[in-house]
Amino acid sequence: MTLDQAVAREAAVETAAETAGPPSVVKGEEKEKGVQVASGVEGVELVRVDPVSGRRWPVPRWVRRTVGPLALLVLWQVLSASGVLEAGILASPGAIAATAGDLVSDGTLPSAMLVSLQRVAVGLLLGGVIGVALALVSGLSRLGEDLVDATVQMLRSVPWVGVIPLFIIWLGIGEAPKIALISLGVAFHLYLNVYAGIRGVDAQLVEAGQSLGLSRWGLIRHVVLPGALPGAMTGLRYSLATAWLALVFGEQVNADDGLGFLMNQAREFFRTDVIVVCLVVYAILGLLADFLVRTLERLLLQWRPTFTGQ
Repeated sequence: MTLDQAVAREAAVETAAETAGPPSVVKGEEKEKGVQVASGVEGVELVRVDPVSGRRWPVPRWVRRTVGPLALLVLWQVLSASGVLEAGILASPGAIAATAGDLVSDGTLPSAMLVSLQRVAVGLLLGGVIGVALALVSGLSRLGEDLVDATVQMLRSVPWVGVIPLFIIWLGIGEAPKIALISLGVAFHLYLNVYAGIRGVDAQLVEAGQSLGLSRWGLIRHVVLPGALPGAMTGLRYSLATAWLALVFGEQVNADDGLGFLMNQAREFFRTDVIVVCLVVYAILGLLADFLVRTLERLLLQWRPTFTGQ
């Protein structure tokens, strides 16, 4: 190596060292934790640390999510087996599972679930159409807001469970008051969230659409409605939860079938196992409905970046 080459190499090393900063010292413990060390210029160690958001837990997420419910079931069974929790107060998980098997085998539970699902579906459809239609009228027009919003806000403040006696007087004791109660609870949630979604659309997006020559209908179709879609999905999730809650109250009104009917019968005979089975079915149906809405959100809102947690 010539003298000129040696001087040039030494100058390159000094320049790289000044750019990289002082040498990083990496301990053995840090290397074991996944800190990767890369050799750079002679005498300098470059350390790459993975960001927290990029790290992955070794245990699958679905396993972590089941730890809490399983621990609760084990504690429940232990308390029941030891006699701390008496069967007359709350049946054990084993007794509840046996009762659920009997109700499924004789067809009682599937029949009740089918009737309840039909009521929720019809009530959700009617309430959804009414709520979304009112939200569009009120959100897209100032005149519509003046005519609709004040009335809806006033009715929303009335507890919808309190109108059951009126529904019975107006609609009788058949299926109509049950479906009307579900529709009422669903309509308010969808109205509020769709209306807020429409009014929450960025005004700059509307101005940009107008500058591009979009008509009023084009603005509504390509700007306003897509911008209000996240709010509509949130309203749908709330509406589904309210629909199941309204179903519980609605099926107390002279029902001869359905999950609420099973719960009423079980209450009269102090069958806590049947009551818990019905509650578990309500919870499972609610989780399935929420899963469907989440799937619909992923399909319709692919354009919206979201934070998924660390």
